[in-house]
Amino acid sequence: MKAELTPPVIDHKTYLLNGKLIPWSGDVAEVRSPILPSDASKEDELRGVLLGSAPDMDEPSAIAALESAKSAYDFGRGAWPTADASVRISAMEKFIERMVPKREEVVNLLVWEICKKRTDAEKEFDRTVIYLKETVAEYKNLHREGSHITSVDGTLAQIRRGPIGVVLCLGPFNYPLNETFCVLLPALLMGNTCVFKPAKYGVLLITPLLEAFAESFPPGVVNIIFGRGRTLASPIMKTGKIDVLALIGNSKSSNALISQHPKPNRVRQVLGLEAKNPAIIFEDANIELAVKECVKGAWSFNGQRCTALKVIYVHKGIREEFLKAFAAETDKLSVGSPFENADITPLPEQGKVQYMQSYVDEAIAKGAEVVNGRGGLVQGNAFFPAILFPTSRDTAIFREEQFGPVCPVLEFEDFEEVLTDVAESNYGQQVSVFTQNAEAAGRCIDHLVNQVCRVNINASCQRGPDALPFTGRKDSAVSTLSVKAALRSFSIRTLVACTEDQKELMEDVISGGHSSFSSMNYLL
Repeated sequence: MKAELTPPVIDHKTYLLNGKLIPWSGDVAEVRSPILPSDASKEDELRGVLLGSAPDMDEPSAIAALESAKSAYDFGRGAWPTADASVRISAMEKFIERMVPKREEVVNLLVWEICKKRTDAEKEFDRTVIYLKETVAEYKNLHREGSHITSVDGTLAQIRRGPIGVVLCLGPFNYPLNETFCVLLPALLMGNTCVFKPAKYGVLLITPLLEAFAESFPPGVVNIIFGRGRTLASPIMKTGKIDVLALIGNSKSSNALISQHPKPNRVRQVLGLEAKNPAIIFEDANIELAVKECVKGAWSFNGQRCTALKVIYVHKGIREEFLKAFAAETDKLSVGSPFENADITPLPEQGKVQYMQSYVDEAIAKGAEVVNGRGGLVQGNAFFPAILFPTSRDTAIFREEQFGPVCPVLEFEDFEEVLTDVAESNYGQQVSVFTQNAEAAGRCIDHLVNQVCRVNINASCQRGPDALPFTGRKDSAVSTLSVKAALRSFSIRTLVACTEDQKELMEDVISGGHSSFSSMNYLL
């Protein structure tokens, strides 16, 4: 689809280092939208609207950002890691206050840069603000838990969670605001310092918030650089000065980065990675409900979600009925502009249309058919969802996370066949089970909870509500994210202990306000 609206043109030329917005005079990278220009010629028809440019920074600038974060942390002795909880909360609340007025600007860039339909872009911004506010509230709860003394076998102890060190944060393109901030801001709130590099797609939407970061947090606490991961992230990891890798993306990328650290066992990993979430539809399932949830689960934001349904198993007894309904409902989806809230929008990644077609071509060559009439139709940079059946297990679309609008379907008679596939999969995030039989549901639960980290009953896979744990087994995640868990993922339990005969000294430390760690201050 082609552009009819006026795009924002932003030639961004600053980055955040040591609390200041520093001008960048080096190389820049073009930023283009997946939306095509209205006057695009045949030769450049897949070359999207120019949105501007962003710094394409080099290795020395990456190392400078690292040194800034390292200096601010200062081996845990810096002003930020030793700050009173109220100081960090104040900084976070100041950031949220400055973030909210940028809503329209950020939402507009979300739509232009990654073609997330406008209503979903608005939800992403609003959900992020709510998440940050809930994180502050949970941090207060965490601080309250540590505001008392425990007595065990003659030993007095005060236990709190403390920061780990310097964090390298790399965000994803599909939720470039929400998923990034759900790791970056909890990491900061716990007293860590950070180097943050936005994703390749969705880079400009971070720029309206740079001033908010600079104004809200002390120098060096958060440093934001722009450019390619290989150029920036790899040299940072090779220094051995990173204590936490926070990455939402691909396991190959995380493995490659960790392997470059001279002491990888010392790196805390907080990773949200790929998944191959299955839907399992039993013979007694409510087909109308299963179809509705599979359409939503497989095709929301073009299937570009780690929580998307990536493979569907349907019982042989209802396979024909289900596929007919699933294909019909899929073909009702609209293709068009994200500004018009079309269901299917252009794919941001270069070459992704061809990549989706390669999945379809291989599956067809090995016996599959595209069962929905519009499946695989291409309109500019948009690829209409394709349902493949019967799908061979000897295909890339069965093994890999497609992260796009192609979904394989397999039929089964024996549930053990499905369990074997799930067990042998490289991934273990979630599964959706569709049945109206309590015995079948119970059996599924007991077998699947040891294969994946969330079993959804008669519902598509999803992350929310944000208070619930979000994680995965095998190559799907490391550590747990949620409002409560993220704070714990970016911290470590630390305690101060003494014997009963030192009680008077500790009382003097606490009552005299000589330590922000050993205090009884109770945050309201």
